[in-house]
Amino acid sequence: MPAVDTMAAIRETFFQECEEQLGELESGLLAMEGGRADAETVNAVFRAVHSIKGGAGAFKLDELVRFAHIFETALDQVRADRLKPSSEVLKVMLRASDVLADLVRSSRDGGTVDPGRVALLNDELAALADLPTAVAQGAPESATDADDSDFKPITLCIPPEPDTGDAPTENTFAIAFSPRRELYAKANDAVLVLRELNSLGTMQVACDMAGLPPFGELDPEGAYLSWTIELKTTRDESGVRDVFEFVDGDCDLDIRQVGRPPISDIPESAGAASVFEGEANLYRHDDAAKPGNGAEEDGNQHTAAGSERRPAGKAEAAATSNSASQATIRVDLERVDRLINLVGELVINQAMLSQRVIEAGAARASSVATGLDELEHLTREIQESVMAIRAQPVKALFQRMSRIVREVADTTGKSVRLKTEGEGTEVDRTVIERLADPLTHMIRNAVDHGLEKPEARAAAGKPAEGVVHLSAAHRSGRILIEVSDDGAGIDRARVRSIAVDRGLIAADAPLSNGEIDNLLFLPGFSTAKVVSNISGRGVGMDVVKRSISALGGRISISSRPGQGTTFSMSLPLTLAVLDGMVVKVADETLVVPLTAVVETLKPKAEDVHQLGASCSVVSIRTSFIPLIDVGRKLGYRSEPADALAGVALLVETESGARSALLVDSIQDQRQVVIKSLEANYGHVPGIAAATILGDGRIALIADVDSIVSGCGQESNYHEPALAAVG
Repeated sequence: MPAVDTMAAIRETFFQECEEQLGELESGLLAMEGGRADAETVNAVFRAVHSIKGGAGAFKLDELVRFAHIFETALDQVRADRLKPSSEVLKVMLRASDVLADLVRSSRDGGTVDPGRVALLNDELAALADLPTAVAQGAPESATDADDSDFKPITLCIPPEPDTGDAPTENTFAIAFSPRRELYAKANDAVLVLRELNSLGTMQVACDMAGLPPFGELDPEGAYLSWTIELKTTRDESGVRDVFEFVDGDCDLDIRQVGRPPISDIPESAGAASVFEGEANLYRHDDAAKPGNGAEEDGNQHTAAGSERRPAGKAEAAATSNSASQATIRVDLERVDRLINLVGELVINQAMLSQRVIEAGAARASSVATGLDELEHLTREIQESVMAIRAQPVKALFQRMSRIVREVADTTGKSVRLKTEGEGTEVDRTVIERLADPLTHMIRNAVDHGLEKPEARAAAGKPAEGVVHLSAAHRSGRILIEVSDDGAGIDRARVRSIAVDRGLIAADAPLSNGEIDNLLFLPGFSTAKVVSNISGRGVGMDVVKRSISALGGRISISSRPGQGTTFSMSLPLTLAVLDGMVVKVADETLVVPLTAVVETLKPKAEDVHQLGASCSVVSIRTSFIPLIDVGRKLGYRSEPADALAGVALLVETESGARSALLVDSIQDQRQVVIKSLEANYGHVPGIAAATILGDGRIALIADVDSIVSGCGQESNYHEPALAAVG
């Protein structure tokens, strides 16, 4: 591979790791804001900024390095207990993490970040860290810093003090330290370990570069260097081992107390090992660390041990690489998507093969039928395994929302805290990508419209700080995401008045509380009194509903005056496949998502009752449930079907309301591959998507919520709303 391509790949890897570090930084700061400012969390936050700074220095991203350096210095004050992580301090650091993220992305994609915004955060961080003005303005602290992107050389190879016999308690340790690649993958740094070790006393360091491969074979994520160290200190062995606490298990470590310095015979001409902060640049241009170099017997033993760990550099690197690859690997998303599509085709072909065998009249007990059953189970297992590869936790999406909350809160002058729950809930990557925009609208809406101003909250006996709660959980094969606030709730009288004034509903329309709440989803509706850069143009919640519906999801509202509002979104875990019930309606084949079906039943004459001109109800265990003729609803027939001749599917919407869908017959229950109808044809009311059946025919996948709504709560205002939009 040409050197240019290699550097481009390394640069891309750096930015990928930056995204991971930014996520760790954000989650760590939020944890500290929530009161968990323990040493482990603070160190994790510090390492995230330090790692970004170190990599940026290697690529000469000077603006990023300067800002990260000041940020890192402020965090170091927190680590040293010289700066308390108060609420005000953490607010500054959270805004600094936003600027750091912008600088990373502008360095990767081009463009600039507002210099005034960067300078403001520079000054605020410098004030926290008590830095000189020149440093706050980005000036280098010394000539060395100007040449090396703020990295100051530190000499770790300290000449040992002469043994005068006046310090009988001084101990000498021989240390063999060999980091593994996992150490660097966790944002630790061998340089920091050595620097901390140096603070315990005086030491000499020898770097073993025997395992370093040629440049063309260098793995940017590999670990090739090891060190042998002589340390003189008054600490005991446990005190020395404490230095390696954070890297324990991620390195090969041998610490032995000796009577005589094990590597004291290192020639003076070998030179000192210089360390540049953020880069593991520890060199020795000699053979002192190699076995058989005239060291004492005990020292020779330790030096040899360090060499034996890397007898052949390439082999060791390969072994380390294989070990790490068992944990995680980076795969191009296009390859994963192609694999998903191929598995979808496998599901279709397996269904077609089963259909052909049935048509050929093969007995269910035959070996062919048995083999097909095994193939079906295997196909499902492959499909589930492949989908698990593309599944991602919603943590990254939720972290992006914390920044939205901070920005809108600053703009509106409100004090807001975001609480998240279920960040580890996994869902298909495609769902996460398409959920970002509607979730952003809802979070902005919760802060801008849902929460009151601090003075209004105080008057209502509430804390001045409002809370927005964002949660995710798995529910019956779907993902449920809720956005709630502890604000004033929906002012239903005002919402109704606005809808009447804008011609969205008739003045005398009899609407329930739920129907009034759902007016918020109508196009052009807004409760904002003035137009701002946040809201007021009537675009937002209608976009949210369309986006959620396009994902095959449902959204509902619940609100209590004075206590707040909750928006609930129910979404499929994947947009690739679903388990469905294949039904027949007026000679047409439909697929009803199995997650919406509660039970099936055969209506009896005494249980079916006509309600008005167009709706019927069916009695099910002392409850009256709307009975919806699917064929008539979708325009397959003009005359109502005979309820006694068909089958009723009892379905439940996300709001908990139940309805019975009347179909002609149930044909099968199977897993089907989802094909987008809007992308290939257009939007069809009552239809969510399409699929290909085992006999090669195309079947439509029903949108249960859309079918149910026409005979339920939206019937009072659905048509006027469409007329107003048109």
